[in-house]
Amino acid sequence: MLHTRTRGTTRWALMMATLTLLTGTAWAHHGWTGYEEKEQTVTGTIRESSYENPHGSVRLQAEGANGKTWLVVLAPTGRMTDRGLTRDALKVGTTATVVGYAHRTTQDEMRAERITIAGKTTELR
Repeated sequence: MLHTRTRGTTRWALMMATLTLLTGTAWAHHGWTGYEEKEQTVTGTIRESSYENPHGSVRLQAEGANGKTWLVVLAPTGRMTDRGLTRDALKVGTTATVVGYAHRTTQDEMRAERITIAGKTTELR
């Protein structure tokens, strides 16, 4: 009897631990529903870059009169590396063109679908 109760308790504890891990993972990874549906293109100069997980990013100062600086959310580093977009390509001072979607509430954020640097376009999604 004790053996059955211990196995049941262990099984319950394992299920709860698994559920906690899965819930945490789902909560940590944001969805893309917070972004507009209309695609836009921004060309500018990389002012800062991050090649870290869960997503790389660049601060891109747009060309033009207002020169708005965007926080551009890129893909995970593994995907960028697999598709040929290296950390070195995202150097500060580099000109880039990003096609993506602006965030609905954060006025200077966008998620990138693709990025073009030195004539090479990398699909990020």
